Amino acid sequence: MTPVNHLASLSILRGIFLFGGITRYYNFVVVPGIMGEMTFHIITLFPEAIEQYLHSSILGRAEKKKIIKFDLINLRPFGLGKHKKVDDRPFGGGPGMVLHVEPIYKAIQKIRTKIRGRKSKTRVILFSTRGKVFNQKEAKKLSRYEHLIFICGRYEGVDERVAKYIADEEISIGDFVLSGGELPALIVTEAVSRHLPGVLGKTESLEEKNGSFPTYTRPPKFKNWKVPEVLISGHHEKIKNWRKGVKTSHRS
Repeated sequence: MTPVNHLASLSILRGIFLFGGITRYYNFVVVPGIMGEMTFHIITLFPEAIEQYLHSSILGRAEKKKIIKFDLINLRPFGLGKHKKVDDRPFGGGPGMVLHVEPIYKAIQKIRTKIRGRKSKTRVILFSTRGKVFNQKEAKKLSRYEHLIFICGRYEGVDERVAKYIADEEISIGDFVLSGGELPALIVTEAVSRHLPGVLGKTESLEEKNGSFPTYTRPPKFKNWKVPEVLISGHHEKIKNWRKGVKTSHRS
């Protein structure tokens, strides 16, 4: 499951062809979207709860440009028996219900069948309070894959065999508990997508390029609240130093 570097889509590839025994070299500019989309496969019991967000704003525009693609998989049809049951009581007792391993396994297999034979780089992620905490470094690493498969838990959790035998890793978005993995899936999807060429209007946003610092826009004065003079001075070096100083003092 070696990652592929999507950042190469901004580079020029060197092609070598043979014509009548003569070697020819050609340069190709790889354009994002033409070489294939990055697909987020999200397994959830509530696809309708996240669908609208995925098709809106930055993510929606990236989808239209064919940079990213969303594949929402409803877990319910993979459930057991005529009632499509997806959960049961935990062995050993305890409160709540635990998601079955079998429906999740079947959903994963269906996804793998769709992408099989494409030499795609895929990673399966289970959202869990016991997982490693997600951060910007992890987002950048995940952006190098062609397919990310997210398993959104519910209720009291997921059968441990999913983490042990199906998922490649477990991810947590913080030291708190949610009712399901849908919100973590949205957070990771957006954070990862921002690293793909063409998703943002510019290569890097202000936050990513310079770190966190206060930002202002028009009007320069509202009520008696003024924008710092340096920001409207037009002196780029002073602005740079101001931002750097504010960022440093904020961290301390």
